[in-house]
Amino acid sequence: MKLKSLDKKKDRVAFEISKVPNVGYINTLRRIFTHEVPVMAISKVEFKQNTSALYDEVIAHRMGMLAIKTDLKSYNVPKKGDEESAATHLKMTLKASGPKTVYASDLKSKDSKVSPVHPDTPIVKLLEGQEIELVATAHLGYGKDHAKWNAGLVHYYFKPKITVNNKSANLKDYIDYYPPQVRKKDSIDKDKILSSPELIDACADVNSDIVKVEYDEEPSELVFRIESWGQLAPDQIVEAGIEEYNSQLDDFKKLIKDV
Repeated sequence: MKLKSLDKKKDRVAFEISKVPNVGYINTLRRIFTHEVPVMAISKVEFKQNTSALYDEVIAHRMGMLAIKTDLKSYNVPKKGDEESAATHLKMTLKASGPKTVYASDLKSKDSKVSPVHPDTPIVKLLEGQEIELVATAHLGYGKDHAKWNAGLVHYYFKPKITVNNKSANLKDYIDYYPPQVRKKDSIDKDKILSSPELIDACADVNSDIVKVEYDEEPSELVFRIESWGQLAPDQIVEAGIEEYNSQLDDFKKLIKDV
């Protein structure tokens, strides 16, 4: 296989993969990056005081879905039956009195490297005289167990063959039917069409004399995209996913030898 970087930003990466021998292998990577890369999330909330308008369960659910910055070097995924420890669990506290809106930034973490990705996320609004005090416990988990431990959106799409005819006699009549992202002054930008599957679909059936989209019966080129929720950087998701895949392959080899 050959890889070519198409887009790299703080929260997302995209790369083209050509000469793909087996799409099943690529799909396996997608599933591992999505479901088997551990990230930190709040799994338990102990309320000491809550006189807000929201039930404990509602607030706990909101906190559980907060994206939490993750430090894979300092924490381990707890195994079933393990007691809480500094190596597996992190305590976060929250204490506030109204009137005010309580945000994720009001959570006080014992580890500066592990905190809410989006500090402006509202948790609850307190009126005059209302109070909230709690202790939240976060730990590493897997997306296959719950969506709150999902590292991001990972997907791929087959790269089609796109032919653009900017000299078409129909261009003037049809150019406004194409998405503004792919339009230049009086032409269609082929590279912009390929930048997302949504734009490919939007351009596919407008006018085949202007833009023609074709797929091979057995596609060998695809575009792989990783969009992080913020717990880990996209390159960290890839590195951790590859490590997990290699570990699973090693375990598989051992099972074969034992048969």
